[in-house]
Amino acid sequence: MARAQTHLLLLITTTIFSFAPCCVAGDPLLLRNSHRSSHTAMVLPLYLSPPNSSTSALDPRRQLQGSESQRHPNARMRLHDDLLLNGYYPPQMFALIVDTGSTVTYVPCSTCEQCGSHQDPKFQPDSSSTYQAVKCTLDCNCDTDKNQCVYERQYAEMSSSSGVLGEDVISFGNQSELSPQRAVFGCETVETGDLYSQHADGIMGLGRGDLSIMDQLVDKNVISDSFSLCYGGMDVGGGAMVLGGISPPSGMVFANSDPVRSPYYNIDLKEIHVAGKKLPLDPQVFDKKHGTVLDSGTTYAYLPEAAFHAFKDAIERELNSFKQISGPDPNYNDICFSGAGSDVSQLSKSFPVVDMVFGNGMKYSLSPENYMFRHSKVRGAYCLGVFQNGKDPTTLLGGIVVRNTLVTYDREHTKIGFWKTNCAELWERLQVSNASPLMPPNSGVTNSSQTFEPSVAPSASQHNAPPGEIQIAQITLAISFNISYVDMKPRIPELTGLIAHGLDVNTSQVHLLNLTSFGSDSISRWAITPSAHASYISNTTAKNIIGRLAEHHVQLPGTFGSYKLIDWNVEPSSKRNWWQQYYWVVGLAVLIALLIGLSAFGIFVIWKRRQESAHTYKPVNAAVPEQELQPL
Repeated sequence: MARAQTHLLLLITTTIFSFAPCCVAGDPLLLRNSHRSSHTAMVLPLYLSPPNSSTSALDPRRQLQGSESQRHPNARMRLHDDLLLNGYYPPQMFALIVDTGSTVTYVPCSTCEQCGSHQDPKFQPDSSSTYQAVKCTLDCNCDTDKNQCVYERQYAEMSSSSGVLGEDVISFGNQSELSPQRAVFGCETVETGDLYSQHADGIMGLGRGDLSIMDQLVDKNVISDSFSLCYGGMDVGGGAMVLGGISPPSGMVFANSDPVRSPYYNIDLKEIHVAGKKLPLDPQVFDKKHGTVLDSGTTYAYLPEAAFHAFKDAIERELNSFKQISGPDPNYNDICFSGAGSDVSQLSKSFPVVDMVFGNGMKYSLSPENYMFRHSKVRGAYCLGVFQNGKDPTTLLGGIVVRNTLVTYDREHTKIGFWKTNCAELWERLQVSNASPLMPPNSGVTNSSQTFEPSVAPSASQHNAPPGEIQIAQITLAISFNISYVDMKPRIPELTGLIAHGLDVNTSQVHLLNLTSFGSDSISRWAITPSAHASYISNTTAKNIIGRLAEHHVQLPGTFGSYKLIDWNVEPSSKRNWWQQYYWVVGLAVLIALLIGLSAFGIFVIWKRRQESAHTYKPVNAAVPEQELQPL
C-alpha cells in the first residue's frame, strides 16, 4: 500500500477570493528584479491539494527525475491563440508538475496513441491558429519522415514520455505584467509508467536545457536568469513560485551551484551536523557522481550508504528516550518514533536540529519537519524522511528538506539560496518593491546585517488571527449535483460526512441549509462554521475549502453524479465592543451579587426575629414554668 501524499497545486486562474486582502489566485504580484531594473519577476501562488484517488496506489519514493503526481507541485498554464484574444475560443488549461529535474515541458496531444486519462482534455493543435510544429533541423532529433522535431524523456522509475515538439503562446495569468510568450513544448504521443496513470496532465520543466521554460524566457530577455520556489510545511499548504530574480532576504544562506559539475541543480554540501555534532564523514562522500542535487520532483532525501547510516545512528542516539515503532507501510522498513505529540510547532522540543554546512562555511539549519514525516496510522508518531540512495553515490535532496523554505535558484550567479520562512504566508507578504529585500513579517529590521527569527510554520493550535486577516464566521456554499432531489434527500447524512472529509473539517462544521430540485439536478446550500474549539475560520482555511470545491478535489462516489460549485459567500465575524463581548459576564456578576445580597438579608431577618423572641416582654401576672432550685 502506498502512502497518501499531498502535492502542491499552482493555480493561474482568474478566481478572486474577495475576503483575502491581498491574495488573489491568478493575480500574480510583481517584484522588482534585483539585478536588472528593466525586468520584473512574476510571483505565482501555490495551494495545497489532496492526492487524487486514481494515483493513490503509486509509489511516492521517486528517485531522481521521477514524475509521480502525488509529490509534485502542479502548475496551471494557458496555451492560447489569436481566437482567444478575439474572444472566440477559450484557452486550453493544463495541470502540470513543476520539476526542477526535468528540462522539457509537455502536455498530452490530441493525436496521442498511448496517453492516460488526466485532469484536463488533451491539447488540440488544430484548434490553435498560433500553433506551429517545430520543423526538423540539424539541432534536434527528427521523426521518421524528417519533417518535425521530436523529444523523448525517460525517468528512473521506468516511466517515459515521447512526442513531437511544437510552439505556441503561453500565458501566465491575466493579471501578470509578463505578457504571453511563444514557447516550445512537447505534444505527447506516448506515455508509460507513472506518467500514464498520474492525475496531472504533464510536466513543467525548470531544469537547465534549451527546452526548459526558464531558459526560453531568459533567452527572450523577459526575465532574469533566476527563479524561486517556496513550499508549505508539514500538514500546511501554500507558498509561491517566482519566475525571475528577486532581492535576497536578509539572512538567506547561499551555497555554490556549479552548472558544469552536473546537469542538475547541485550544491557543495560538505558536512552534516546532528544536535551540533558533526557526522564522522569524509566531505567527498557528498561529491560523488552528480554530487548533492536539489530536485523538487522528489519527496524525501536520499543519502549515499555511508552518510545514511551515520545520519540514522546519530538521530537514534538523540531519540533513545522515544519508543521506536513500525512504519505505516509494511513494504518499507521505516524508522519511526512515537510520543512526540501532534503539534508540529513543538517538534523542535523533541527532535534535534540538523545542520547542513556548505563549502563556503555557511550553515543551513533543518527543523524536524525538514527530515521527518508524520506517521499516517499512529497519532503523535513521526518517521525519518531520509533514506539510503541504494548503491547510487549521489546525494538527493527532495521537497521535504525545503519545507517552509524559500529556495532561490540564482542561475545567473551560480548559487542557490535558502531562507527559512512561513511559505503559507509568503504569498501575502510579497509585494512590489524597488529592489528592497524581503523581510519577515513584523520584523522591524533596518540593518541588513542584523539577524532575525523566521516565522514558524502555522499550526492547527494557533487561534489568533494575523494582523489584517479577516476573521470568517461562516462560509456559505451553493453546490449543484447531477442527481435528482428524490435520490439525494435520503443520502444527505452520508453526503455531509463525505464533504467534511473532503474539506478536512469536522462533520459538526458542515450544515445543510436547504435542498431544492432543479430539473433532473439538485441545488444544495451549505454552511461551513468554525470548529468547536475555534471562534472563526482563517483566510487560509477558507481559501482551501473554496479552492477544493472549485477545482473538484473533493472526491465523491459516482452515485452522487458530478457536482459544481455555483456560488459561495463568506460572512466575517462582526467586531463587538467591550460591552457586547462581556455583557454576559457582567450580567452573571450582577446576578451573583444580588443572590448573595438577598441571602445575607434573609439570614439577618431570621437572626433578628430569634433575638426578639428570646427577650419577649411578659406581663407581671403571666404564668411561667416553675424552676427547681439547685442545691448549694
